[in-house]
Amino acid sequence: MKKPKMEFMKEAVRLSFEGMRAGKGGPFGAVIVKDGKIIGTGFNQVTSANDPTAHAEIVAIRDACRNLKTFDLMKCEIYTSCEPCPMCLGAIYWARLNKIYYANTRKNAAAIDFSDNMIYEELAKPIIKRRLPMSGLDTPKAIKAFQEWAKKTDKTAY
Repeated sequence: MKKPKMEFMKEAVRLSFEGMRAGKGGPFGAVIVKDGKIIGTGFNQVTSANDPTAHAEIVAIRDACRNLKTFDLMKCEIYTSCEPCPMCLGAIYWARLNKIYYANTRKNAAAIDFSDNMIYEELAKPIIKRRLPMSGLDTPKAIKAFQEWAKKTDKTAY
């Protein structure tokens, strides 16, 4: 029997408390659901893993992919205790999740010093105007890897 959606959100919120209270990281939790069953879970582990990418959503995506033995979560949904940051939103798109449910908003997160506004603002700027300098380097061999990939007949597209 399928659990109601609210039960999945309650689990994401429970995970946010679990990770935070265990000193693993910030107050964020996430679950990934397929066919009414949780197939991936995560809570924020940035400080405990010394990994700035170990956000709850990323941890849950990695767990779900490992459990399903796939990189494609097309028929899955994510329930997260907070509106995803730009990095997590990008990962959710890459994983091809069908839907995002979130509890707290990015404004709620900003109120407790987890603000993603700078990143959202930076992404909207042309590369030349961003705070983090970026420079393209013309490396002729780099394009050869792309050309070889384009011709590869046994590749797994993603």
